Amino acid sequence: MADAFVSFAVQKLGDFLIQKVSLRKSLRDEIRWLRNELLFIQSFLKDAELKQCVDHRVQQWVFEINNIANDAVAILETYSFEAGKGASRLKACACICSKEKKFYNVAEEIQSLKQRIIDISRKRETYGITNINNNSGEGPSNQVATLRRTTSYIDDDHIFVGFQDVVEKLLAELLKAEPRRTVLSIYGMGGLGKTTLARNLYISPDIVNSFRTRAWICVSQEYNTMDLLKTIIKSIQGCAKETLDLLEKMAEIDLENHLRKLLTECKYLVVVDDVWHREAWESLKRAFPYSKNGSRVIITTRKEAVAERADERGFVHKLRFLSQEESWDLFCRKLLDVRAMVPEMESLAKDMVEKCRGLPLAIVVLSGLLSHKKGLNEWQKVKDHLWKNIKEDKSIEISNILSLSYNDLSTALKQCFLCFGIFPEDQVVDADNIIRMWMAEGFIPGGEERMEDVAEGFLNELIRRSLVQVARTFWERVTECRVHDLLHDLAIQKASEVNFFDIYDQKSHSISSLCIRHVIHSQGERYLSLDLSNLKLRSIMVFDPYFNRLRSIMFQHLYVLYLEMHVANWHFVLVPDAIGSLYHLKFLRLRGIRYLPSSIGNLKNLQSLVVDEVGYICKLPQETADLINLRHLVASYSEPLVRISKLTSLQVVDGIGCDQWKDVDPVDLVNLRELSMFDISKSYSLNNIRSLKNLSTLRLFCIGHQSFPDLEFVNCCEKLQKLFLFGRIEKLPLFPNSITMMVLRNSGLTEDPMPILGMLPNLRNLQLSRAYEGKEIMCSDNSFSQLEFLNLDHLQNLERWDFRHKCNASH
Repeated sequence: MADAFVSFAVQKLGDFLIQKVSLRKSLRDEIRWLRNELLFIQSFLKDAELKQCVDHRVQQWVFEINNIANDAVAILETYSFEAGKGASRLKACACICSKEKKFYNVAEEIQSLKQRIIDISRKRETYGITNINNNSGEGPSNQVATLRRTTSYIDDDHIFVGFQDVVEKLLAELLKAEPRRTVLSIYGMGGLGKTTLARNLYISPDIVNSFRTRAWICVSQEYNTMDLLKTIIKSIQGCAKETLDLLEKMAEIDLENHLRKLLTECKYLVVVDDVWHREAWESLKRAFPYSKNGSRVIITTRKEAVAERADERGFVHKLRFLSQEESWDLFCRKLLDVRAMVPEMESLAKDMVEKCRGLPLAIVVLSGLLSHKKGLNEWQKVKDHLWKNIKEDKSIEISNILSLSYNDLSTALKQCFLCFGIFPEDQVVDADNIIRMWMAEGFIPGGEERMEDVAEGFLNELIRRSLVQVARTFWERVTECRVHDLLHDLAIQKASEVNFFDIYDQKSHSISSLCIRHVIHSQGERYLSLDLSNLKLRSIMVFDPYFNRLRSIMFQHLYVLYLEMHVANWHFVLVPDAIGSLYHLKFLRLRGIRYLPSSIGNLKNLQSLVVDEVGYICKLPQETADLINLRHLVASYSEPLVRISKLTSLQVVDGIGCDQWKDVDPVDLVNLRELSMFDISKSYSLNNIRSLKNLSTLRLFCIGHQSFPDLEFVNCCEKLQKLFLFGRIEKLPLFPNSITMMVLRNSGLTEDPMPILGMLPNLRNLQLSRAYEGKEIMCSDNSFSQLEFLNLDHLQNLERWDFRHKCNASH
């Protein structure tokens, strides 16, 4: 039962954070820390509950965890009660967070819980309670002290239940002493977890160490062989300008030869994901040399014929369905509130899970749906609805579960989910960009909270419901996400039903005139030959890399203009002056654009300007400083914007060079939360950053191997939480106590940084890469009291370190 108590507390803490009530930043961090720590403790409960029968100390440890979990829930329930007493949310929050004794002080209670968790973490080590599910394989001699980071998100790796034996079997096949290049094919129906299995293999430490050259491509039903070849080459060679320019000049046969030459001397692993037709693999395999060095190719496909015929001497694995026990285990793992499942509800759930016939995607989506249904009656309604559409073989169609989960969303969440259908199938979506799209479209309700926070809460809600998968996280935030193919199809289907958006059909040369959002994946030039003159389009999203006629899509009512242009067309594509007439535009995302006209200053409603220059620096006009409502400026630009301080709504500045920042007076940038600056050298002064009173995230990158200037200003940024420093640091400065996450790369420190870093009271996440050139790392007993995640990478001179037993780092 301990796991049920902890799961319930984790859910309540997560809901509290998602609600985003007005709290002090430090208090929000305390609650997030508490939730992440409880998530980590869950991994040890299974071993503890096995041991408690014979060890009363362990029994007491489990009892203390139950108390902490219950107390955490009680604190939040009391808080919610106090906050709801007639006063406004902001006023109530201010009262609760005040130091007046007559009000409930949630901050003190959370601090007390933190201390109790620290104490039981120490007892866990004393009692020898281990994570019996830990298969990381990292030995004590491994210099990289890294385990999988605990996050507040449940990604698609959690779908992977009951298949550890399969992973080990396929790893053995990939690593066996067979010099001939072989193909490992994984096949099975949609939703079984083929891509998840391939991803687990791809990121396995054994695979990473054995195959220095790796690449991943998604093929899907509609594919372009040249684009696939370019993707593999870029993943191997990188995206330097010379490489990109060379690739654009090559024909398909040249690309084949170039890739074959790259791979000839390498021991490589390439994953070819989601192959629908044998012809797709046939068009690629000529580029993979038959080097006798143990190279491998992994293919995932729904088609048995594709798998069987990929390689006559290859290995074929048919992915099985989950057993009934594994299905129930997966369902319970994904259920957000196990404690609330009374026996009658459990019986209903087991009936529904059984009818999922062991299909993981169906199970996790069902669990996400029921997690948001409270009480026996609500669960019964779900079962009744599913039983109406049950198949002849008495199993539930996965399409019915997916549709029911979609229909359970609020209107705003439905709109947000449908936007994932806009992107090409299998594409990894930048979380910030889709959030900006939602904001521009008006899907995010206004209020006291920042729109960005509300939108991030929406994304997390879709993730918790298993409608969206996490592709990448950094600093405890989802940075990239994706949707499963079947859910991508669902988004397109539902969008079509309500005319939410339409994708240009190049075969029929048509697109709906009823939709206010048009999406172009290919043949953009032909799309423009349609009669579009009378349309009042709200959004245009172009993913055609060969599109270059920007001047032809100036629709006056646009809110979103999302364009990706072909690299070879950079010097031909110009943004026309007419863009200044798009007065309603709120989100402008351009790829492959190097110049913007001065008329852009007319876009007074623009919230987000994102220019992905792919290796080039773009030129922004001085009139960019007239965008009074701009919240996100993401562009590496060359000319100084001396009036950037006028943009008082700015929340994010990403890509600014030091030459463009050095003369800025940022005192009026009161809303700036994130700043990323490049091309810093020792000759510059960064002292004006201390004026950014609300700055919470700072990333600084030096030129080449140059050193940072004096960094003492950092200590004046009292709200700074996340700090990324790339470049040599001659003297480590003092840091504000607010720091929770830090990355130091290529720092070249000669003095042990731990005496300074170890004293940061809130530091939870620390990564050092080529940051220290000394031989010893020593920490005092009271160092790193809150540390959760540590990564020490490329510390070649390190001979001795005394660290892990002196702190509470669990990763």
